[in-house]
Amino acid sequence: MSGNKLFYSKTDDPKMLKAFEKAQETFKYFWRELSWEYRRIVPALDMAYVKIAFTEPTENPDSPIVEHMWVGDIDFNGDVIRGRLINTPNELSTIKNGDDVVVPMEQLSDWLFASQDKTYGGFTIQQLRSQMSAEERKEHDDAWGLNFGDFNEVFVVFKEKENPENKIEHPMSINMKESLQEFLKTNPEQITNKDAEGYTFLHRETIAGNKTSVEILLQHGVDQQAKTQSGKTALDFAKQLNWEHLIPLFDAN
Repeated sequence: MSGNKLFYSKTDDPKMLKAFEKAQETFKYFWRELSWEYRRIVPALDMAYVKIAFTEPTENPDSPIVEHMWVGDIDFNGDVIRGRLINTPNELSTIKNGDDVVVPMEQLSDWLFASQDKTYGGFTIQQLRSQMSAEERKEHDDAWGLNFGDFNEVFVVFKEKENPENKIEHPMSINMKESLQEFLKTNPEQITNKDAEGYTFLHRETIAGNKTSVEILLQHGVDQQAKTQSGKTALDFAKQLNWEHLIPLFDAN
């Protein structure tokens, strides 16, 4: 992405506020896709960014400086988003291009990934494009080097129209079933291992919304009550992220 693409949040525009809400509501699909991208031998995504609202206090506590800027190299643990700022702030003085950042979900205002010249997410972008003329939209898309398509349609997963079931389960989760079973057979310690933050394999697969992976781990007797250092079980994350297709799996085991 070239240039310094950002916008300010000083708005009462209900449509833009709705775009913020939709971005937060669907961010889990962005993370699910990115979590699989990190495992692919051949990358499938051309880019993947999130837009974060950064604030800085002023003399007037009711009027902080706010800039929404793009962040790359994303990681997500179910609670906070980690990444690296790829914009240069216009007003903020406490952060600069290239800084590593850690922010709560509440500061997310958009997300975007692209693959094979098709974009996913970009709710605030599409809201802005809806106010442009056809010529302005073309100039906007050319500046990004992407085809944002119809601003009335915002997709969150691959082939969403053709295969709506992809919103429930990522195809790679299904296709990797046998590989995961073999992996756990030869690496049984992965069932109980915890990382530095106390996350287990089950935590991570639950956060990513991978039903098949979660089912296999439960079949292998993984400890459902294992908690992160912040005190959360995998089921806590399933509920927190509203992965409705995962919650019954825990209730039944």
